Amino acid sequence: MRFFGIKKSNYKKNKELSALIKTGEMICGQALGAVGKMRYGICPMSFNGCEVIAVYNALAYLGRPQPLCEVAAYMERFRMLCGFFGCNARYLGKALGHFGAECTRTKSYEGAEAFIITFWTGFPFFSSLHTVFCVRTRKGIKVYNSCNTCPDVRIYSTLSDYTGRHRPVAVYIIREQNNGI
Repeated sequence: MRFFGIKKSNYKKNKELSALIKTGEMICGQALGAVGKMRYGICPMSFNGCEVIAVYNALAYLGRPQPLCEVAAYMERFRMLCGFFGCNARYLGKALGHFGAECTRTKSYEGAEAFIITFWTGFPFFSSLHTVFCVRTRKGIKVYNSCNTCPDVRIYSTLSDYTGRHRPVAVYIIREQNNGI
C-alpha cells in the first residue's frame, strides 16, 4: 500500500464499514466484525485500533456519539510509525476535545467514574500497549474492549485485576461537559 493517500484510502474503506456499526453502541472485541476490518494507518484496526475505539466508546458514554470512521479519520494525525504502533496515547485528550468531550490527563484513575487508560501488556518497550475505556460501577470496573476477541464488557473488582502490576502510561479522566446550565 502506498504511504501517501493512506488517510484518504482508510476513510473511504472505513466509511463503508461504518454503515455496519450502530453509532453510539459500545464496541468490545476490536478484531470482531466490521470493526476488525477497518483500517488505521497501515494496519487493520484489529491490530492497532484500541485508542480509536477507547475514544469512540468514551464519546458514546457521554452521549456524544460519532461514527467510528470519523473518530479514526481525525486520529490519523496522531498515529505512530504510520499507525503500526497505533496512536500516540499522549494525544487522546486532543481527540476527545475535538469531539466536545472534557477530560483531564492524570497519573491515576482513583476516584474517576469514567476514564481511558493506556498500559503496557508486558515488559515496557518489549510488549504492546493497550488502551481501554472504563467505567466505575458498584459491581466493579467495567472495561470495554478488554481484548481483541472478547465481544462483551468485562467487570473487574479492581483495575489491577485486569492490568496486572502494569502501571498506566496515560490516564484520561472523562467528565460530563458543564454547559453552564
